[in-house]
Amino acid sequence: MALSDNEIAGAIKTGHFHITPGNPKLNPAGIDLRADRSLVLKPGQQTLLATVERVELSDQFLGILHIRSSLAREGIIASLALVDPGFRGQLTVSLHNAGDRLVSLRKGERFIQLSLLRLGMPATHTYVGKYQNSRGVVKSRRKKMIRSHKMENVIQGARG
Repeated sequence: MALSDNEIAGAIKTGHFHITPGNPKLNPAGIDLRADRSLVLKPGQQTLLATVERVELSDQFLGILHIRSSLAREGIIASLALVDPGFRGQLTVSLHNAGDRLVSLRKGERFIQLSLLRLGMPATHTYVGKYQNSRGVVKSRRKKMIRSHKMENVIQGARG
């Protein structure tokens, strides 16, 4: 079940959810998060942007990120992932301008909303992944397959 603004405020008071800096912008069912820097996205351009805020989720909550609707109406789409129970750090979001005009974001502008969902039972295994304690923009830490020249020829041959 998604948490209301009152429930989010309660989770902050009880220590089940932390957000810094304090005094977050609560919405009826989420928290607005702000851009850590200014940027301009050209049509067709993609970039990574971090939140100003650092969040910490307890084993009782899961987070879901949503692009703010005003930005979506300007053509901004985002890769929005789950924020696992136990995650700590700033959040990195991939933004893409699918519109036909420049879109500017100012440092400190609200650009993403975090909704919290209460788990039916606390998670047994909390997040301990590659992005724990993230600071600023964090690029992919996924292991990338390095193709040899021979493998590339095999792949190209299969396509032709």
